[in-house]
This record gives sequence, structure tokens and C-alpha cells, in this order.
Amino acid sequence: MLNMLEAAAEQMVVHRDFQAAFDTCDRSLQSLCVEAEDSRSAEFKAGLCILGIQALAELNRWPGVLPWVLQQYEQQEDIPAKIMQMCILLYSKVGEPAVMQEAARVWLHCPSNSKASGFATVAELYLLHVLVPLGQTDEARELVVGEVGGRTFTEDQRQTALDVVDERERQNLGPPLNPGCNPNSPHSVSNKGAVVHKLIAMLRFLHQKLFMTGSGSFSLRRIFVAAVLLYMLLLRMDPALPSSFLWISKLVELLKQMWSTMFAPYYHSLTQSKGL
Repeated sequence: MLNMLEAAAEQMVVHRDFQAAFDTCDRSLQSLCVEAEDSRSAEFKAGLCILGIQALAELNRWPGVLPWVLQQYEQQEDIPAKIMQMCILLYSKVGEPAVMQEAARVWLHCPSNSKASGFATVAELYLLHVLVPLGQTDEARELVVGEVGGRTFTEDQRQTALDVVDERERQNLGPPLNPGCNPNSPHSVSNKGAVVHKLIAMLRFLHQKLFMTGSGSFSLRRIFVAAVLLYMLLLRMDPALPSSFLWISKLVELLKQMWSTMFAPYYHSLTQSKGL
């Protein structure tokens, strides 16, 4: 069994043959199931499962990770803490934390797992990477202040966890992040007003520094700055929003001043040459 574990690790780390590494782990686990399970074989089983999970993730076959792990352990509460931690992090990484919600809940409420060395880490990962991202604030709060949190977290850790849950709840109850959904929100308008004032101040600074001095020359630097301003005006703002009308009117006025400063000398000289 040790040779099979080393072979799977070599295939993964040295040869980067993830399919071969997974096949080795799978075959080894099948042969291990027919043997009497003791602490030694349990360690080999956990090690093979960890390598198998990594191989499936590298193969982009992450949807099959939890079903494959359950094939080896049959019951969710029998999964070792390290493997439970890996599964939570994996499904959180791929944006599917809900896959682990039921399995982690069952695992944490199993009395025999409360003595596991990685119990606290599983509880923390379940809170931060499953419940909070899913917006399950009621269950998250119950986890922190209930029986699981009472034997897992210190007082400071419980308070920090509750602060995280409360912040998530405020986000759920607060205004939508998309400004187009509620453009007349006072908070949104005040933030936008501060941004546009800073933007206009920056543009006036550029206007003074780049255009008021040496305005007779038609340089590439001015073309570049004009292109940046047009991009900010036309692409980074949504003109369909009512809250953007005041912004656009002010910026258009300022842009006209810049445009006049940039190109007026050029057109003036051009007119004079035609008149001659």
C-alpha cells in the first residue's frame, strides 16, 4: 500500500500524469476495502483519497470529487477532517459551495467527529466558505452560538464570526450593487457626487498642465489624453442613467474647453492659410 501511495504521488508530482495518478489511487482503494481496516490502513486510505481529489481537480473533474469520496467512506460523517476540509475549499474555489452544505452539516453534528483534531478547522471553513457565501446567515449564527461553536470557537472568535455574519446580512438587506437598479439612492448619489468632483478636479489639472502651456503644438500626447477622456466619458459611464446627466453635462463642458484649447490654434492657422 505504501508503494502504491508513492507511485501515485510520483505520477502526479513528477510526471504530471493526473489520470494515471487517479487510476492508481482508485485501484489501491478498491483493494484496500477488502482488507481489515485499522489505523494504519485508515491513514493510507486518507492519503490515497487526498491524492485522488487533487488528481480529479487537475483533470477539471471536480463535480465527481464528493461522489467519489462517498464511494470510499459511504457515510458523510465518516469522512476524515482533512478530506472534508479539502472538499469544502475545492467546491468553494469553483463557485459551488452549496454542494458541501449538507455533507458538512452532517459531519459537524456527528458527536464522534467533535473530538477530531481538524474539527475546528472544518467548522471555520464551513462558516466562511459555505454558509456566508450562500447567505445562510441564520444557520451561520446558529453554528457560532450553538453547540458546535461553543466547543469550537473562543469568545473572541465567536464575536469575530458574528461580525462577519452580520456584515453579510447587511449586504443581503442593503441596496443592490448595480447602480442601475436604484439610481436615486441617496447613498449612491452622494458617492457618485464625490467621485465626479474628484474626476473633474483631475481633468482641470490635466487641462491646465497639458493644454494651457504650449497650446500651439499639435502633439501626440494631447491626442492620447483626449482619447482617454473620451473613453472615460463614453464607455465608463452609462448615459441612460438619470444620475449621469449632470456628470455628462459638466464633463462635456470641460471637454469642449479642452478641445478648443487643443485644436483652436490649429484651425485658426488653417483658416488663415486658406484665406491667403
